[in-house]
Amino acid sequence: MKSLKWMLLVSLFVMSITSAATKNTFAEGGIVPVTTTDTTVTNGLGFPSAVTLTNRLDLTMGSANMLHNGTAYKSAQPVVSINGRTFIPFSSIAARYGYKISYDAAKKESIAKSDQHELVFKMGSGFAYRDGVLTKLTGVPFISNGYLMVPLRSWGEMADSTIAVVNKTITLKWSTTVIPPKPTANFEVQPGEIFAGQTIVSYIDHSTNATGEPFVDERWEGRMDVFPEPGTYVITHQLEDTNGIWSEPYSVTVTVKAPNMPPVADFTTEKSQYRIGEEVNYIDMSTDDENAIVRRTYTGNDKVFFEAGDHSVTLVVEDSHGLTSTVTKTVSVSNSVLYTKEEYERLNTKVGDNFTIDGASVPKMPAIGYTINSVRSQLVRSNSPETLIQEGIAYEAQLTGQVRFMFHNVNKIGYPVRMYLLATNNNSSTVNVNTSSIGIGGPDPIVANTAKMSTLRYLTSVGSNPSPKWMTVKPHQTIEILPDISKVPMKLNEVLSAYADIYSDQELQFHVVVVAADKNPITELPKLAVMPRDGIHVRGTFNNADRTIDINDTLGDMDQRIVIGDKTIDKYLDGIDDTTGELQYNTGNFGTLYRMHLPHVSPNTLIALNPRGGIYTGSFMVNGRVVTSSLMNNTQATVLYRTGDTEESVDLVFTLAGGSNLPIALTFLPLPELRW
Repeated sequence: MKSLKWMLLVSLFVMSITSAATKNTFAEGGIVPVTTTDTTVTNGLGFPSAVTLTNRLDLTMGSANMLHNGTAYKSAQPVVSINGRTFIPFSSIAARYGYKISYDAAKKESIAKSDQHELVFKMGSGFAYRDGVLTKLTGVPFISNGYLMVPLRSWGEMADSTIAVVNKTITLKWSTTVIPPKPTANFEVQPGEIFAGQTIVSYIDHSTNATGEPFVDERWEGRMDVFPEPGTYVITHQLEDTNGIWSEPYSVTVTVKAPNMPPVADFTTEKSQYRIGEEVNYIDMSTDDENAIVRRTYTGNDKVFFEAGDHSVTLVVEDSHGLTSTVTKTVSVSNSVLYTKEEYERLNTKVGDNFTIDGASVPKMPAIGYTINSVRSQLVRSNSPETLIQEGIAYEAQLTGQVRFMFHNVNKIGYPVRMYLLATNNNSSTVNVNTSSIGIGGPDPIVANTAKMSTLRYLTSVGSNPSPKWMTVKPHQTIEILPDISKVPMKLNEVLSAYADIYSDQELQFHVVVVAADKNPITELPKLAVMPRDGIHVRGTFNNADRTIDINDTLGDMDQRIVIGDKTIDKYLDGIDDTTGELQYNTGNFGTLYRMHLPHVSPNTLIALNPRGGIYTGSFMVNGRVVTSSLMNNTQATVLYRTGDTEESVDLVFTLAGGSNLPIALTFLPLPELRW
């Protein structure tokens, strides 16, 4: 017995294949029941495979309205009666029956074709062809307003229809045989690579059923969860739905490989025995049957050993299928010393990496004195309040010429905010202003990251000497000067650090503004108050903010140091908080740009940075190369540079990183002689 869902689907199918003209719902008529009858045709499995449906078409004499199986349509022309003969537009009646129509221009014939019949009409001819057989018509076809009109009774007889007339209503009925669509079987086999006796196979079903009916039965051939032997296998799937319809068989061919063998871990060393401080050369000799080792993990494989004895080294290798193998071997180290740990690290630690140093030994190294030469320049340090707890103006000042701005703040307001640098032109003439070198770190919840990245990017920008980006500020206009710092909102507890070089050819009033992320800072500016200082950190405008240091002594013949940020030789800048007029000292000289020229650095000298006040994270440009340092305490040092076999001149450019601790020491350490 067919399900109600299938019956409705078939009804919709019949209406869809017979639809053509413009639909138009009207009052007369009603839903005409669609009668279905099982045929004796089966699908070979004992289940019905076709359904016969009775169609009904109601026409009204003199009207273009048609009611087909309860749905209203419009005919191209009204039904007309001429000399007792009823005529209907050929195209409209053919569409309702589901015929495809065409026109043979050479023969001047109109053709309607379906799976059952081919009907051929010709204007002015009292005969037509049904499946190639000449048939006499009850009337002669003619043209009305460009449409071929054919005799309705002849059409009905040629299309196997019954015709009934009641008053002005003409009813045609005919049968349509519909073969229900079969379900479609489809699946994929996973994974793509299958190994005999090892791989658990899954079957992902992609089967579909146009009727929407569920599947009630299925058949598999060749399906296995684990294939026991290598070779080629064909897996076939069929499905049955609730109408008793079976899908065509769907097959997938899989190739099953021989069982995957685990890799074999193995390694050796170049020598059977090494000296203390001698680099060990590990040679990986691992193999895999598919040459598919994806991971090699050593433990204990120190590049250099500083203790004599036997040292265990383990290697684990993994292939692309997750199989592993492990091997452990012994590296023998004699009592003979090639390099001590200190000597080896001085020679081999890469530039930018840290090595261990005796923190107590650094203050004992001879300190190299130096003289600081101040360069006329301006610095704005906007760092108080360092912790933002409200929206407002963090700093403002009237400035002209070259200015370096330094920003360092953490957001504790409770919602995302943006920081802006605005400039207001209080002059009567247009001001030209530009930005050049810029370095931004953050927003980031880790202060050390922002300090490191801001100095790294700023010094990299200084080294590249970027072309200035110019803009103009019209009289009494306020514009945003540094859009890069406001691109990303500062979320709660995030830190922003930045350096920026700005030049204006006339005086501008600069404002460092902090507002909610969705607010317009220029609109908000007149409403904002200057934030109170936090009493700990620094804000102000400082002159002579660039410093040059020239040291003509020869450096590196012995362990030596240069101390920066000690408040004694490297004294703090003094300046003014323009918002209050108070005297300020640039504690730590953060934002000050140092240029150090060392014309005489001995051959084979290591220049390393050692923090003396605690954590230090920042960057130095050494002979044009920017080196980043991250140091946790005074037992670490970062390699900045090594001279070669001859005396060299070394130039360093740096600014002390915000969020870090001072002082710092530049150490000059003679390298040990190379030994073999």
